Amino acid sequence: MVCNLNEETESPFPSPNSPLILFENFSFRYKAQTEPTLIDINLSIKRGEKILILGQSGSGKSTLLHCINGIIPHAFNGESSGRLSLLDKDIGGFDIFDISKIAGTVLQDTDGQFVGLSAAEDIAFALENDCVPTGEMRQRVPETAALVDMERHLGKSPHDLSGGQKQRISLAGVLVDDVEILLFDEPLASLDPAAGKDAIELIDELHKKTGKTILIVEHRLEDVLHRPVDRIVVMDNGRITADKTPAELLTSDILKKTGIREPLYLSALEYSGIKIEPSMEPQHVDTLRVDYKQLVEWNDKQREKRIEKREKGIGNREKCLEVKDICFRYTEKGEQVLKGVSFSVGGGECAALVGRNGSGKSTIAKCICGFVKPDSGKIYFNGQDIAGLSIMERAEKIGYVMQNPNQMISFPMIYDEIAFGLRTRDFTEEDIKTKVHDVLKICGLYPFRNWPVNALSYGQKKRLTIASILALRPSLMILDEPTAGQDYRHYTEFMEFLLTLKKELGLSLLLITHDMHLMLEYSARAVVLSDGVCIADQEPFEVLTDDGIIEKASLKRTSLYSLALNAGLADPRGFVGRYIAFDRQRRSV
Repeated sequence: MVCNLNEETESPFPSPNSPLILFENFSFRYKAQTEPTLIDINLSIKRGEKILILGQSGSGKSTLLHCINGIIPHAFNGESSGRLSLLDKDIGGFDIFDISKIAGTVLQDTDGQFVGLSAAEDIAFALENDCVPTGEMRQRVPETAALVDMERHLGKSPHDLSGGQKQRISLAGVLVDDVEILLFDEPLASLDPAAGKDAIELIDELHKKTGKTILIVEHRLEDVLHRPVDRIVVMDNGRITADKTPAELLTSDILKKTGIREPLYLSALEYSGIKIEPSMEPQHVDTLRVDYKQLVEWNDKQREKRIEKREKGIGNREKCLEVKDICFRYTEKGEQVLKGVSFSVGGGECAALVGRNGSGKSTIAKCICGFVKPDSGKIYFNGQDIAGLSIMERAEKIGYVMQNPNQMISFPMIYDEIAFGLRTRDFTEEDIKTKVHDVLKICGLYPFRNWPVNALSYGQKKRLTIASILALRPSLMILDEPTAGQDYRHYTEFMEFLLTLKKELGLSLLLITHDMHLMLEYSARAVVLSDGVCIADQEPFEVLTDDGIIEKASLKRTSLYSLALNAGLADPRGFVGRYIAFDRQRRSV
């Protein structure tokens, strides 16, 4: 039976005390899989709640969302058991059109959600489908755009907008239908730190203004807790393992058991020996109510150790890569994208290249690899000017790993993918086999040497792209967003793998990233770009404790710095550096 939402005799919404969404002993198995993705789910969500669905990749978070918005079973087939209710009715009685009027979804990939040639057309799409009169559309579209502060951009193409602006237009396209439930699927995945912070603030503002029910699927816990949530539902291997308030969750051992990163400020308090209780309000660094005496003592001890270490002296590394005064524009009369960029990467060093979307990070990487030619300036590799080297010749010295491994893979079989670069350089098949097997062992893929590429997981595909580059034995590897979309466990495994390569092979690494945790934890230096200009080249903790740099480059202040300020430490910037040094030492043991 299809629920007719246009019936005037019955309100479409449940009573205030009834759950808006209710899972009862609900399980789901995709048609193509042998094991269920959701197992015995019991979850009640009331109208007006704001809930974070947290978990590792593959835990079932997105599948849970797809059950609510009707993608399952209307687009993805499978078998379900138990009961799922929406508005006090079995969801089986709704078709996907009915559900779309109740629950709207903002996708992780906003580009995949656009259908209009302009922002206004995209917002109006749902109204056009409903045959809303033109006059009413002209009124409702700007009103909805104003809710997300985008009324000044209605005439622009969606693809000319920034990542954060695209997300706002996608959200407006959902809000124009006045849906009751807003679902956000990894809303922070493609945004720079400042835009991600803005997104969380926008979601919170909408929640306060409209009272809508909001579900956020994410694994970046600290970033989401920039603004309050009512509850956090933790998923692991298809099951709900916790349903708690933020304070209750952060003071339990569930995050460690599930492999989810806890907020950095809580790690710092733990290192100093402070035990956190729910009554201390640990859900945000600024709500904490704690005696900081132990933190001050820990900081003093670490300062002494840090001074002793510095007095031993660390020699300057030889420059592996040196970029000098690079300028570039894509067209003769176009805007200058790079404006005299200069920086270097030392031999065996791991450096980060950071900045807002459009700051020139990817363009400078293209110049280094030879994909585009700079208008002026020089690039040196091990002291040699590489202007005369072809892309193929540079690839033997400098490897480039794209964010999405699927965009780099050309062959169906793993062995052939790695052998391709060697075969274009006239190695014998015997030499190729030796080199391929060597890098497969280095990258932990040797047991899969005869497998098809499609049998690999996403993380294994990332390793495969690195293996195909390592076969040519480059000295420098540039990685574009190496951990994008990965949960903490896979993120850590991948970065530790890279550090092993750096140590064993003497590789230099340049990481292009929006991930401030990655920059803090794994890079020795941070090169910061803003509007095509290098505005900083410092240790990462110095960058993330400088509000001027943070604002110019759309970065985000680390919570460690805020913790140090709140604790009244005399040298808050130094505290961040000491924490990072201590944490690296702990992780290397």
